[in-house]
Amino acid sequence: MNFKRIIVWFRNDLRTRDQEALYKACQTGAEVIPVYCFDPRHFEATVLGFPKTGNYRTKFLLESIQDLRKNLQDLGGNLVLLRGKPELEVITFAERIGADAIFFSEEVTAEERNVDKPLEKAAWSKGIATESFWQSTLYHIDDLPFPVAQIPEVFTQFRKSVEKMAAVHSTYPQPSSINFPSKDLIPLEGTLPDITTYGLEEPEAEHRSVMQFDGGESAGLRRIQSYFWEEDRLKFYKETRNGLIGSDYSSKFSAWLALGCISPRTVYEEVKRYEKERKKNQSTYWLVFELIWRDYFRFICKKHGNQVFHIGGIKHQEDSWRRDNADFQRWCEGQTGVPFVDANMRELKYSGFMSNRGRQNVASFLVNDLGIDWTWGASYFESQLIDYDVCSNWGNWMYVGGVGNDPRENRYFNILRQGKNYDRNGDYVRLWIPELSKLNGFGIHHPWDLSTAELKSAGVILGATYPQAMVDLEGVY
Repeated sequence: MNFKRIIVWFRNDLRTRDQEALYKACQTGAEVIPVYCFDPRHFEATVLGFPKTGNYRTKFLLESIQDLRKNLQDLGGNLVLLRGKPELEVITFAERIGADAIFFSEEVTAEERNVDKPLEKAAWSKGIATESFWQSTLYHIDDLPFPVAQIPEVFTQFRKSVEKMAAVHSTYPQPSSINFPSKDLIPLEGTLPDITTYGLEEPEAEHRSVMQFDGGESAGLRRIQSYFWEEDRLKFYKETRNGLIGSDYSSKFSAWLALGCISPRTVYEEVKRYEKERKKNQSTYWLVFELIWRDYFRFICKKHGNQVFHIGGIKHQEDSWRRDNADFQRWCEGQTGVPFVDANMRELKYSGFMSNRGRQNVASFLVNDLGIDWTWGASYFESQLIDYDVCSNWGNWMYVGGVGNDPRENRYFNILRQGKNYDRNGDYVRLWIPELSKLNGFGIHHPWDLSTAELKSAGVILGATYPQAMVDLEGVY
């Protein structure tokens, strides 16, 4: 079909490289108008009282959109910014400029699909074509060795099947130029909103944060360059990925992957190049392994739909959870009295990031030790995490909550044993809980076992300077 004017509607695909919708639109020879629409529903308060999109995520999003606009301008294009419900605003804009097609990325979860469907319906009623592209995963959905409805419920079966029977497509190149219409047609590209527009405060710089997360494709590509090539960290990834302090124990690509500033296939191609030019080992494989996990949760969400957000999960478990706001708030604030949990929760609160190891531990503590509704934890992470990805977040929380794809029953993390394995000397806890910083060695992880004299010499008064533990964690560690 010959299109004259195509809108490329950007969503969680804020990049110019390996961006199929943008590339295909440019290949048609039509005029191409990139658009992003700020949906106010993304910034509303949740029923639990915190914003659906918190300040770290919002800051990263605004930076990513600003970078996308610059990159599009470098190609001769621009980015039109709209505000409102996309299913209304994008259609209204398309009519205004006489666009005859809208290209966009396909999403899988309910809120996104509830935007797609009315948008497509309204476009069709007005004679505007729509075309969606699957471009959020490493493996394309059409290349899976089974239909979505038959995706295995155990990750290992999924991984072995796709590794054996599916291939990863090559990335799409960045368009050489964008045929953007004249200024007469689009005199106003729209101004980038300020973070305060959404009732949020600019997050303060946190010197303890693992690294500075700057939003956008440019920063994401710089991180790949730094981690793989300049610092040469990939060859140690499997050994260091469970770290807690600093920028280089893991790739930290997740924030840029979450908003599509970089694509999983771009990362994959860099891994393959690294294997050819530097080293191929278990670590290089393990990074791809983690990308496959990311794929898996996306396909599980496609398979199970809204079930991933329900209290019973995909296992349809009976609801037996506690809903204690005070206890939940103590967990959110890092005031549980269990130092390894509190350190991780404070890192999240003050930096918008938490390690994978930390996430597993604090989630296990909330659901297994406190017995609190796992969806509350998932919702808090959605607000706070700078690298929030709907499928990975809810998939992982279902997993820990025992209502997801975990083949094991009652997976439990012994917090003290985990602390001993991953923070033996207490350096991580000391970093984030200054009121305990004078406690030496592993004792910082279980201050309730220390003598009054030991606590007093470190200036610690349990129940005063640091909370009493919410639960009894005595036992083998």
